[in-house]
Amino acid sequence: MIISIIVPTLNEAGLIQPFLVHLRDRAAGAEIIVADGGSCDSTADLARGLFDRLVLSKRNRAIQMNAGARAARGDILWFVHVDAKVPWGCLEEIERIMDDPNVAGGFFRIRLPQASIYRLTDSFAHYAGILLRMRCGDHGIFCRRTAFLDIGGFPEVPLMEDVEFFRRLGRYGRVIYSRKRILASPRRYETIGPVRLTLAYGLITVLYIFGIPLSKLASIYERTCCKRHPELSA
Repeated sequence: MIISIIVPTLNEAGLIQPFLVHLRDRAAGAEIIVADGGSCDSTADLARGLFDRLVLSKRNRAIQMNAGARAARGDILWFVHVDAKVPWGCLEEIERIMDDPNVAGGFFRIRLPQASIYRLTDSFAHYAGILLRMRCGDHGIFCRRTAFLDIGGFPEVPLMEDVEFFRRLGRYGRVIYSRKRILASPRRYETIGPVRLTLAYGLITVLYIFGIPLSKLASIYERTCCKRHPELSA
Protein backbone atom coordinates (compact mmCIF):
# COMPACT_ATOMS: atom_id res chain seq x y z
CA MET A 1 0.00 0.00 0.00
CA ILE A 2 1.09 3.56 -0.64
CA ILE A 3 0.04 5.78 2.25
CA SER A 4 -0.27 9.53 1.74
CA ILE A 5 -0.28 11.75 4.82
CA ILE A 6 -2.15 15.03 4.41
CA VAL A 7 -1.25 17.75 6.92
CA PRO A 8 -3.44 20.88 6.93
CA THR A 9 -1.54 23.98 8.12
CA LEU A 10 -2.20 27.63 8.85
CA ASN A 11 0.48 29.82 10.44
CA GLU A 12 2.34 26.93 12.05
CA ALA A 13 5.90 28.26 11.78
CA GLY A 14 6.64 27.25 15.37
CA LEU A 15 5.63 23.61 14.86
CA ILE A 16 6.05 22.66 11.23
CA GLN A 17 9.75 21.75 11.14
CA PRO A 18 9.90 19.54 14.25
CA PHE A 19 6.59 17.93 13.31
CA LEU A 20 7.70 16.98 9.81
CA VAL A 21 11.03 15.65 11.12
CA HIS A 22 9.05 13.57 13.62
CA LEU A 23 6.72 12.36 10.86
CA ARG A 24 9.60 11.39 8.58
CA ASP A 25 11.12 9.44 11.46
CA ARG A 26 8.02 7.49 12.41
CA ALA A 27 6.33 7.20 9.01
CA ALA A 28 9.27 6.67 6.70
CA GLY A 29 8.12 5.70 3.24
CA ALA A 30 4.83 7.58 3.34
CA GLU A 31 4.11 10.44 0.97
CA ILE A 32 3.79 13.67 2.98
CA ILE A 33 1.61 16.47 1.63
CA VAL A 34 1.38 19.84 3.38
CA ALA A 35 -1.95 21.51 2.57
CA ASP A 36 -1.55 25.16 3.52
CA GLY A 37 -4.45 27.54 3.86
CA GLY A 38 -2.62 30.77 3.10
CA SER A 39 -0.21 31.13 6.00
CA CYS A 40 1.13 34.65 6.47
CA ASP A 41 4.16 33.47 8.43
CA SER A 42 7.06 31.30 7.25
CA THR A 43 5.27 27.94 7.51
CA ALA A 44 5.75 26.96 3.88
CA ASP A 45 9.39 28.08 3.72
CA LEU A 46 10.32 26.27 6.92
CA ALA A 47 8.67 23.08 5.67
CA ARG A 48 10.61 22.93 2.41
CA GLY A 49 12.71 19.85 2.01
CA LEU A 50 10.64 17.96 4.56
CA PHE A 51 7.54 17.19 2.47
CA ASP A 52 6.86 15.57 -0.88
CA ARG A 53 4.34 18.12 -2.07
CA LEU A 54 2.98 21.49 -1.01
CA VAL A 55 -0.62 22.32 -1.90
CA LEU A 56 -2.00 25.84 -1.49
CA SER A 57 -5.70 26.58 -1.07
CA LYS A 58 -8.20 28.85 0.62
CA ARG A 59 -8.24 28.92 4.41
CA ASN A 60 -10.63 26.18 5.55
CA ARG A 61 -9.52 22.85 6.93
CA ALA A 62 -11.93 20.83 4.79
CA ILE A 63 -10.91 22.66 1.60
CA GLN A 64 -7.24 22.18 2.47
CA MET A 65 -7.59 18.45 3.17
CA ASN A 66 -9.61 17.90 0.00
CA ALA A 67 -6.94 19.73 -2.00
CA GLY A 68 -4.24 17.60 -0.39
CA ALA A 69 -6.17 14.41 -1.12
CA ARG A 70 -6.54 15.37 -4.79
CA ALA A 71 -2.77 15.78 -5.05
CA ALA A 72 -1.97 12.52 -3.23
CA ARG A 73 -0.70 9.38 -4.96
CA GLY A 74 -1.55 6.98 -2.16
CA ASP A 75 -4.05 4.15 -2.00
CA ILE A 76 -4.64 5.16 1.64
CA LEU A 77 -5.16 8.77 2.75
CA TRP A 78 -4.21 9.65 6.33
CA PHE A 79 -5.13 13.06 7.75
CA VAL A 80 -2.87 14.21 10.59
CA HIS A 81 -2.78 17.47 12.55
CA VAL A 82 0.49 19.38 12.80
CA ASP A 83 0.46 19.42 16.62
CA ALA A 84 0.17 15.63 16.96
CA LYS A 85 2.77 12.96 17.65
CA VAL A 86 2.11 9.71 15.81
CA PRO A 87 3.00 6.32 17.33
CA TRP A 88 5.87 4.08 16.34
CA GLY A 89 4.75 1.48 13.82
CA CYS A 90 1.90 3.68 12.62
CA LEU A 91 2.20 2.75 8.94
CA GLU A 92 2.35 -0.97 9.70
CA GLU A 93 -0.72 -0.56 11.90
CA ILE A 94 -2.65 1.18 9.14
CA GLU A 95 -1.64 -1.53 6.67
CA ARG A 96 -2.77 -4.22 9.14
CA ILE A 97 -6.19 -2.63 9.53
CA MET A 98 -6.64 -1.88 5.84
CA ASP A 99 -5.57 -5.38 4.77
CA ASP A 100 -9.24 -6.38 5.20
CA PRO A 101 -10.97 -5.36 1.94
CA ASN A 102 -14.23 -4.80 3.81
CA VAL A 103 -12.69 -2.00 5.90
CA ALA A 104 -13.23 1.51 4.54
CA GLY A 105 -11.04 3.30 7.05
CA GLY A 106 -9.93 3.73 10.62
CA PHE A 107 -8.50 6.02 13.27
CA PHE A 108 -6.23 6.02 16.31
CA ARG A 109 -7.09 6.54 19.92
CA ILE A 110 -5.71 9.76 21.32
CA ARG A 111 -3.78 10.49 24.46
CA LEU A 112 -3.61 13.89 26.10
CA PRO A 113 -1.06 14.79 28.79
CA GLN A 114 -1.42 13.07 32.14
CA ALA A 115 -3.04 15.91 34.11
CA SER A 116 -6.38 14.65 35.41
CA ILE A 117 -8.64 16.96 33.38
CA TYR A 118 -6.93 15.85 30.18
CA ARG A 119 -7.06 12.15 31.03
CA LEU A 120 -10.77 12.51 31.80
CA THR A 121 -11.28 14.30 28.50
CA ASP A 122 -9.53 11.76 26.27
CA SER A 123 -11.19 8.76 27.97
CA PHE A 124 -14.64 10.37 27.79
CA ALA A 125 -14.09 11.34 24.16
CA HIS A 126 -13.25 7.75 23.20
CA TYR A 127 -16.29 6.08 24.73
CA ALA A 128 -18.66 8.91 23.86
CA GLY A 129 -17.36 8.72 20.30
CA ILE A 130 -18.17 5.00 20.11
CA LEU A 131 -21.69 5.63 21.41
CA LEU A 132 -22.37 8.61 19.16
CA ARG A 133 -20.35 7.38 16.15
CA MET A 134 -18.34 10.59 16.12
CA ARG A 135 -14.60 11.25 15.78
CA CYS A 136 -12.65 14.44 15.34
CA GLY A 137 -9.61 15.06 13.20
CA ASP A 138 -7.10 14.77 16.03
CA HIS A 139 -7.71 10.99 15.97
CA GLY A 140 -5.78 10.74 12.71
CA ILE A 141 -8.57 9.43 10.49
CA PHE A 142 -7.44 7.34 7.51
CA CYS A 143 -9.36 5.75 4.64
CA ARG A 144 -9.11 4.21 1.21
CA ARG A 145 -8.83 6.70 -1.62
CA THR A 146 -11.78 4.99 -3.31
CA ALA A 147 -13.94 5.49 -0.21
CA PHE A 148 -12.85 9.12 0.07
CA LEU A 149 -13.88 9.80 -3.53
CA ASP A 150 -17.15 7.87 -3.28
CA ILE A 151 -18.37 9.84 -0.24
CA GLY A 152 -17.28 13.16 -1.72
CA GLY A 153 -14.37 13.96 0.60
CA PHE A 154 -14.72 16.35 3.49
CA PRO A 155 -17.85 18.53 3.38
CA GLU A 156 -16.66 22.12 3.04
CA VAL A 157 -18.49 23.45 6.08
CA PRO A 158 -17.41 25.97 8.77
CA LEU A 159 -17.13 23.45 11.64
CA MET A 160 -17.15 19.70 12.37
CA GLU A 161 -16.16 18.72 8.86
CA ASP A 162 -14.19 15.84 10.37
CA VAL A 163 -17.23 14.52 12.28
CA GLU A 164 -19.41 14.78 9.18
CA PHE A 165 -16.77 12.97 7.13
CA PHE A 166 -16.36 10.25 9.75
CA ARG A 167 -20.10 9.59 9.84
CA ARG A 168 -20.24 9.35 6.05
CA LEU A 169 -17.30 6.97 6.10
CA GLY A 170 -19.05 4.81 8.71
CA ARG A 171 -22.13 4.55 6.52
CA TYR A 172 -19.95 3.59 3.56
CA GLY A 173 -18.13 0.68 5.21
CA ARG A 174 -16.46 -0.67 8.34
CA VAL A 175 -14.30 1.74 10.32
CA ILE A 176 -11.79 0.22 12.75
CA TYR A 177 -9.89 1.92 15.54
CA SER A 178 -6.32 1.19 16.52
CA ARG A 179 -5.32 0.80 20.14
CA LYS A 180 -2.12 2.65 19.34
CA ARG A 181 -2.29 6.23 20.54
CA ILE A 182 -1.68 9.55 18.86
CA LEU A 183 -0.41 12.07 21.38
CA ALA A 184 -2.67 15.09 20.87
CA SER A 185 -1.57 18.58 21.81
CA PRO A 186 -3.29 20.34 24.75
CA ARG A 187 -2.54 23.78 23.31
CA ARG A 188 -6.19 24.76 22.84
CA TYR A 189 -6.96 23.64 26.38
CA GLU A 190 -4.02 25.61 27.73
CA THR A 191 -4.90 28.73 25.74
CA ILE A 192 -8.66 28.79 26.34
CA GLY A 193 -8.77 26.89 29.64
CA PRO A 194 -9.44 23.15 30.06
CA VAL A 195 -12.81 23.48 31.79
CA ARG A 196 -14.09 26.19 29.44
CA LEU A 197 -13.05 24.30 26.32
CA THR A 198 -14.35 20.93 27.56
CA LEU A 199 -17.75 22.48 28.34
CA ALA A 200 -17.81 24.28 24.97
CA TYR A 201 -17.07 21.05 23.12
CA GLY A 202 -19.75 19.26 25.12
CA LEU A 203 -22.35 21.92 24.34
CA ILE A 204 -21.52 21.96 20.64
CA THR A 205 -21.70 18.15 20.49
CA VAL A 206 -25.15 18.09 22.11
CA LEU A 207 -26.44 20.80 19.75
CA TYR A 208 -24.96 18.95 16.78
CA ILE A 209 -26.77 15.76 17.77
CA PHE A 210 -30.04 17.71 17.89
CA GLY A 211 -29.47 18.99 14.38
CA ILE A 212 -28.54 22.62 14.99
CA PRO A 213 -27.07 24.04 11.74
CA LEU A 214 -23.30 23.94 11.51
CA SER A 215 -23.16 27.67 10.80
CA LYS A 216 -24.74 28.35 14.20
CA LEU A 217 -22.37 25.90 15.90
CA ALA A 218 -19.42 27.67 14.28
CA SER A 219 -20.74 30.99 15.62
CA ILE A 220 -21.03 29.52 19.14
CA TYR A 221 -17.49 28.16 18.92
CA GLU A 222 -16.12 31.51 17.76
CA ARG A 223 -17.86 33.42 20.55
CA THR A 224 -17.04 30.88 23.26
CA CYS A 225 -13.48 29.94 22.37
CA CYS A 226 -12.00 32.39 19.90
CA LYS A 227 -13.18 35.86 20.86
CA ARG A 228 -9.92 36.52 22.71
CA HIS A 229 -7.88 34.07 20.65
CA PRO A 230 -8.66 34.53 16.95
CA GLU A 231 -5.64 32.39 16.04
CA LEU A 232 -7.65 29.37 17.24
CA SER A 233 -10.55 29.96 14.86
CA ALA A 234 -11.86 26.82 13.17
